[in-house]
Amino acid sequence: MTETAAVADLGSARRLIESIRNLGCAFALDDFGRGFSSFYYLKELPMEYVKIDGSFIRGLADRPDDQALVKAMSQIAKAFGKKTVAEHVESAAVYNLLAHFEIDYAQGYYTGRPVEMSVAFADDVAA
Repeated sequence: MTETAAVADLGSARRLIESIRNLGCAFALDDFGRGFSSFYYLKELPMEYVKIDGSFIRGLADRPDDQALVKAMSQIAKAFGKKTVAEHVESAAVYNLLAHFEIDYAQGYYTGRPVEMSVAFADDVAA
């Protein structure tokens, strides 16, 4: 669920998320930090993950202000018991900073480029 998505009825959204979670699915609050209700959604919706918006990650190696924000977002997410995911990780320098800030997962070209499903699971099929 993107953080910028309008949620008119949080109670209904919470119930829907819980019913789908009971099926074994997990949820992420996507684009965290981009909108105005980040902290409210973080508090009110039962998400397992917080995906930090790529606009904070792209220049992370060179921008102390983004470093401070990402570090704070990680600490806040952890205080709420959430795992963190950084979007748009495209270099070792950024990846290493994220590890230093205790970000749980990285998503982007540095960790791997998109491939067809048949290629991604070729080893599983061959086994």
